[in-house]
Amino acid sequence: MRRRPPETFPAICIAALALAAVIAAGFAHAAAAADSAVVFLYHRFGESQYPATSIRLDEFDAEIAELKSGGYHVMPVPEILAALKDGRPLPDFAVGLTVDDGYESVATEAWPRLKAAGFPLTVFVATDPIDRGFHGYMTWDQIRALVRDGVTIGAHTASHLHMADASAGKIADDIARSNARFKAELGFVPEIFAYPYGETSLAVQAQVKDSGYRFAFGQHSGVISRDSDFLDLPRFALNEHYGSADTFRVRARALPLPVRDFTPADPLITSDNPPAIGFTVGAGVTGLEKLACYGSQREGLAVKRLGANRFEVRLAAPLAPGRFRLNCTLPEGEGRFRWFGAAFYVPGR
Repeated sequence: MRRRPPETFPAICIAALALAAVIAAGFAHAAAAADSAVVFLYHRFGESQYPATSIRLDEFDAEIAELKSGGYHVMPVPEILAALKDGRPLPDFAVGLTVDDGYESVATEAWPRLKAAGFPLTVFVATDPIDRGFHGYMTWDQIRALVRDGVTIGAHTASHLHMADASAGKIADDIARSNARFKAELGFVPEIFAYPYGETSLAVQAQVKDSGYRFAFGQHSGVISRDSDFLDLPRFALNEHYGSADTFRVRARALPLPVRDFTPADPLITSDNPPAIGFTVGAGVTGLEKLACYGSQREGLAVKRLGANRFEVRLAAPLAPGRFRLNCTLPEGEGRFRWFGAAFYVPGR
């Protein structure tokens, strides 16, 4: 299956996060109720030949230690989603853990560590590689063992499809094949979904909803809240490039940046490139003069404030074919950041 090179952000962004992590290291966790949660995304564990999709085992161990250190509430992802959907409060520092694809190191490396720590896990499985016995992937027996241990299984298409490039018929066939294989091997069809590569569009999201999935995740950074789009939920991706203890701590303590009237509404960019990106920050958020945005393709961008709460992100050049991720962050105090992310896809790679 095709993989793209890791998408990085300017060094100033990483430096800012590292500095914030130092400040956050002494922050005492609160037990207050909240209406948001951070969800992390992994793929492989200890497979250093794939640094863009793998986390080093020592870094993963350090992340588990951080989560065990006090104050975090690691919860099953379905419970997090149900609480937010129903308007019920979550504990502050609620965290969910997810893995995409179904690589064998989930069963051999990740789950034994998480099980020992008492942490729940959700795994989004692409079924074709399992059926075909691809090297490095789990078997159905291993997946059944995870289910018996209480691991949540989500759908990820059958073929790990580039959905934003695919026809409605191709998507329907791929999802139907995936669902049939889950039903045959596990006895159920998942209710949650993750877009392969994080690529989606309004049309794809509508088709995923019509296929019976209640929630769907992308691969853009951000914090889930009750105001989130439950068919395009953010996750913080972790790998050898973004897996340090400082980076993990800052993201685990992140808060949502409430955004409305976001443009363009469709993540699929087929015209008007560069897109006119804009959003309004919700009332009650202060310190907006410190808001900063970063793009993953390293093209120039500028953030312009219009009035009290409206912002435009102006790109210096059209987006290149492929994926583009936008991150906007705002220091909140006590070492915490508000965070909003969005992802776009330009056909023609």
